[in-house]
Order: sequence, then C-alpha cells, then structure tokens
Amino acid sequence: MPETAQIRRARLEEADLLTALTMRSKAHWQYDAAFLAAARQELEFPPGKFLRDFRVYVLEQAGKIAGFYSLIPLPPERIELNDLFVEPSRIGKGHGKRLWDHAIDLSRRLGFRKLVLTVDCYEEPFYLRLGAVRVNEMPSSVLPGRVLPILEYRLCE
Repeated sequence: MPETAQIRRARLEEADLLTALTMRSKAHWQYDAAFLAAARQELEFPPGKFLRDFRVYVLEQAGKIAGFYSLIPLPPERIELNDLFVEPSRIGKGHGKRLWDHAIDLSRRLGFRKLVLTVDCYEEPFYLRLGAVRVNEMPSSVLPGRVLPILEYRLCE
C-alpha cells in the first residue's frame, strides 16, 4: 500500500460518501438488489452517527476515501466495531487490515478490554484470521432465517 494512504477522523459532511461506499462494498459480495434495498436503512451512515463517543475514521488515499471504520463504546470495558468497509476495487490490498489495526490500537489506547462485532458471513473469515473468535450469532433484521456471527477480540490479556 503506498505511503500516501493516511487514516484520519471522518468529517460530518462525508456521511453520504460513507453510505455510498458501504453500499458498494456490500454489493461486492454479490447480494441482489432486493437484499441491498432492504438493508439500506441499516447500512446508511446518517450524520447522527457522528456522536461524541462514536469514533469514525477514514483511510484516505490520493484524496479519495478508500475505506472507513467506526467504533461505539459499550461500557464498561467493551467497544463495538460497528462498521469496517473498503472500496470494492481496493479489497484484498491491505486496506481492511490497516483499518483493523488502527481500530485495535485506538481501542487499546482508550482502555477497552474487548472489541465486539457482528459480521456478515462473507466477512467472518477475515476477522477470524485476525484473531477474533465467534462467541454467538443473532438473527438478521433484513433477511428472515439468516444469522449473523457475533465475534470478540481480546484487546488485553
């Protein structure tokens, strides 16, 4: 990955760009239009997500957003990786790992002990390779009968 890629805090005015990136990234996994339409409300990134404790960071390369992640504190010692999406043309090029590493480092610096995340079945292998473990599953709010893995990553021993 070129040195010019930098991670910075997202700006409020980038909310629509993050929603569009999220939808493109989700579509990369061959979901049909009906599923994407049903999931859109859940995947949207409204400006209200930029709350004081909601941390959103983008990976910017050559003036464009290549990916982003968001974290939500879950007191007392957990934090949720709520989003981690990469521009489809950049998937498999180390951007997701770089965003993950940044999120892990930030979560540790903030004093959290566990990072939790609910993922798509296509995303689960990526997070398992990074050391997360499946601890549960939950029903999808979009597609009846579909379950989503719930993972945890220990931030400290």
